[in-house]
Formats: sequence, C-alpha cells, structure tokens
Amino acid sequence: MATSSCIILGTGAYAPARILTNDELSKTVETSDEWIITRSGIRERHIAAPGENTSDMAVTAAKAALADAKLTAADIDLLVVATITPDLLMPATACFVQHKLGVPTQAACFDLNAACSGFIYALDTVSALLLSGRYKRALVIGAEKLSAIVDWQDRATCMLFGDGAGEVVLGVSDQPGVGIIGTKLGAAGANVDLLYIPKGGSNAPATPESIAAGDHFMKMKGKEVFKLAVRAMDESARDILEQHGLRADQIGLVIPHQANLRIIEAVSQYLELPMDRFFVNVDRYGNTSSASVPIALDEARKAGRIKPGDITLLVAFGAGLTYGSALIRW
Repeated sequence: MATSSCIILGTGAYAPARILTNDELSKTVETSDEWIITRSGIRERHIAAPGENTSDMAVTAAKAALADAKLTAADIDLLVVATITPDLLMPATACFVQHKLGVPTQAACFDLNAACSGFIYALDTVSALLLSGRYKRALVIGAEKLSAIVDWQDRATCMLFGDGAGEVVLGVSDQPGVGIIGTKLGAAGANVDLLYIPKGGSNAPATPESIAAGDHFMKMKGKEVFKLAVRAMDESARDILEQHGLRADQIGLVIPHQANLRIIEAVSQYLELPMDRFFVNVDRYGNTSSASVPIALDEARKAGRIKPGDITLLVAFGAGLTYGSALIRW
C-alpha cells in the first residue's frame, strides 16, 4: 500500500512596490550603506504602502500560488497564516485572507505565531492535518508588515526588516519518493527577552506611557541572537539530515531564513557546504520574518534552482526563540 505524502503544488510571493534603500535610510537614522552591508548584507527592503495590510500582501501572493498550482480559491479547505504582524490582534488574519480571496466558508482558517520560524512551523502543522485525511488542499502563508512594529529611530533594528508575503499550496500525493520528507521543530523559551515586543499583550496592555516610551516596537539584543541563530540553524539542519539518513552534500539547495548574510555564511561553514548551495536574497528584501523562507522558495523555483529529484533543505530561526527545518524532495 502506497504511503501518502504532502507535496507543494504551487508557490507564490509578493513584495510591496516601495523600496527603501540603505542610502535613503541613512537620511533619517545615523547609519550608512557601507555600515549596513558590512553587518548584514542588506542593501534594500520593501515597505508596505499606507493602508496596505498583512492580509492584502497575503492575498496577492496567494493568487500567484494558486495560479501556479492551476487551482482556485474554491479548491482550498485549509488556510493558515504564519505572522507576527496580524491585521488586528483579533480576529485571525487568516479570516481576512479567506474573505478577500474567496476561500469557501467551510474551510478552516487560523493564524500561527512562531516569528521567523513561522512558515516552517505552519508547514509542519498543515502537513499533519492534510495527512490525517480531514483536509485536501491548503494554503500555507507567511506574511509580515514588519514596518509597523519597527522603531525607525533604532538603527540596530530598523535596517534589518522589510515587508512581504510568500506562500505555498499543499496537497497530498501517493507518488512515492516525493514531497515533504520530514520536519523538525524546537524552541528555547528561556531566551524570550532577546527578541520581543515588551508591551501590548495581556500582561502589559497599552498605556499612554508605554506608547510614549516606544515599548510597542521590536527590541533585540543583536549579538546574542546572532550566536544562538547560527547554533540553532546548524543543529536543526544536522538533526533532520541525520534523522533521514542524508549527508549535507546530498542537498541540492538550502533555503535559509534571510535574516543576515553573516548568519547564512556561518551556517554554510558549519555544514561544510559552499555558499553557491544556499539561496540568498536578503540583500533585496532584508528580514521579512515568516515571509522570508517562502519568498526565497518561490524565487528559487522560478530561477530554476530547484529541479525534479532535488532535495531542498529549509531552515529558520526566530523570536521565541524558535527554530525549525524541513526537507522536500521534488
């Protein structure tokens, strides 16, 4: 009897039209193009237009993914949005996407918050739900409007982040040897204060004082996050390869979370894989959190970097601190 697996039927991505370059950023905060590139590899990032919400970006990317899969919104019965920048705290952004896209009301729709690891967390969750037989086709979305939660006077964070959305259409196949081989997730909750938003949750509701203090913007201890990110992504990649009896040199392409070029280069060295085996677009997008991996995945497919029979490794790390990896055979 054939064993079913989850396969990617289509991919799509979207980035807002406005591009904010390092030179432009240096006019409002004390920094420079050279300083940013040296420390992060980022040259520019996309910024959502006024009134352009996370759900709007998700819908545009979803239309591209559905077209790629040769499906329509009516074919979707499960919709998951990974995001840390929902349109509203309540209800789920997935419900806005459902309505705007025209996904049937019988579909299950919910959000997932695992920060920059969110897409891989969602991929794992949705794969399990599809393989349970309760759903047939799903949209797995990573979408972020990080420009809304960045302090544009804090050069340690504002240079790093951008807006965008990426997603995949998932289905189930009985074809042997293809699809999502496996996923590996983890978290280190003792380090939540390294990357977080101090106020605005139920334990610290917004007050005039907290707003004036900027406590509703993202705060990050960059050096500590950098070290943990490299270690977690390296270990997560090694763990999933070992779990499935694979060597690093058998991976056709690594699609890492696009947080910082130096992090990606460090992971490349630890895995002893050349940088040409890694897909990198952080220079053009910056860190788009949960949208990072699916945007890169879509670009890699369209650039011909992924071919039938290839094995692709996805790996990410984010606030929480969360981390995850996934193996896909095409």
